[in-house]
Amino acid sequence: MSGGRHPDARRAAEIAARDSYGRLVAYLSSRSRDVAAAEDALGEAFRAALEAWPESGVPANPEAWLLAVARRRMIDDSRHERVKESARASLEVVARERQSQSEPADADEAAFPDDRLKLLFACAHPAIDPGSRTPLMLQAVLGLDAARIGSAFLVSPAAMGQRLVRAKAKIRDAGIPFDVPGPAALSARLGPVLDAVYAAYGAGWEAPAGAGADARRRGLATEAIWLAQILAELLPDEPEARGLLALLLHCEARREARYSADGVFIPLDEQDVSLWSRPMVARAERELAAAAAMRSIGRYQLEAAIQSAHATRIHGGRTDWEAVAILYEQLVRIAPALGALVGRAAAIARAAGPDAALHALDEIRPAAARAYQPYWAVRAHVLALLDDREAARDAYGRAIGLAEDPRVRDFLIRRRDHLEGVRP
Repeated sequence: MSGGRHPDARRAAEIAARDSYGRLVAYLSSRSRDVAAAEDALGEAFRAALEAWPESGVPANPEAWLLAVARRRMIDDSRHERVKESARASLEVVARERQSQSEPADADEAAFPDDRLKLLFACAHPAIDPGSRTPLMLQAVLGLDAARIGSAFLVSPAAMGQRLVRAKAKIRDAGIPFDVPGPAALSARLGPVLDAVYAAYGAGWEAPAGAGADARRRGLATEAIWLAQILAELLPDEPEARGLLALLLHCEARREARYSADGVFIPLDEQDVSLWSRPMVARAERELAAAAAMRSIGRYQLEAAIQSAHATRIHGGRTDWEAVAILYEQLVRIAPALGALVGRAAAIARAAGPDAALHALDEIRPAAARAYQPYWAVRAHVLALLDDREAARDAYGRAIGLAEDPRVRDFLIRRRDHLEGVRP
């Protein structure tokens, strides 16, 4: 689409995709119980929008327009027996809903419920392979592609794509219900849901800047915070749900300080704390305190506590790195994820010195860290502190090659150049 009478149509379609994809897939999936069919139908709707909107103009309610086209596609597929018989009854419901409403541009069609939580918990059903639950949520609810999800889980895009296809087929063929489970089943499914929300926030937080960047991916952080808020409200007695919300709020509070006015990346310990959102920090602290009062510690509460320790710099002007290192030790005991292990090493470097930090990094399996950019950035920093410049230079090179955000890449290049500049 390069012309047409409405040149802003592509931009409108991108905004609709960013803002409405998850809601539309969840709505269609919850009625058809066929996630793959809902995604296909919505893909066709976006394609139709890119063809029609440049000529006819952007409809008054783009979301309603897309929903109407996608529903029509699903109903047509059903009539042509492109879906399984088990889904036909549900699609008839969709058809009746369509018949009860008017044309696509009718604003009333926008009044459909937000079923993203139902879809999240359907993806976390015990019948779904545990290794597929969080990736499935990331794709179905938040629209991440298999390549991006595979990168996050250190799985090839092809293998991740096959895993997701099998999981969607399982939901359809097993007739897994789309609902928020009752108290007895809810706790068992909560972990993967929280993991997916956190992974979505991370994908949005790390999204590269620039005109060619994925705007929808950058919007994931906002969606993730919204989902975390809903989960915390829905489950006020689940400490990990409130811990996750506290964690995301602490991170989001620093967004304005993460880059300078001219786009230069600023690491956490060099940020201007006057730019941190104090109301958001205060809210994060309230959520963390409420979670801690339940006396059932978990991964997200510990990660939030680490961010809380950093936040004390607002008042005291310094970070208690020993406290941060102790919290990381507790974290890796219950959740020894790669990010936590690297974060622990970074904290040890400040609390106990670079020798201990390098030892902590050497304990990480090389195969796990090979393509993990933060590992190489921290390793380069630690080696520089140890005055092992040749090794530091190599590590910076690895980190620079793996950096996805051009602003982070520039920061690493400056650090490497500084290393070169002080070379004897």
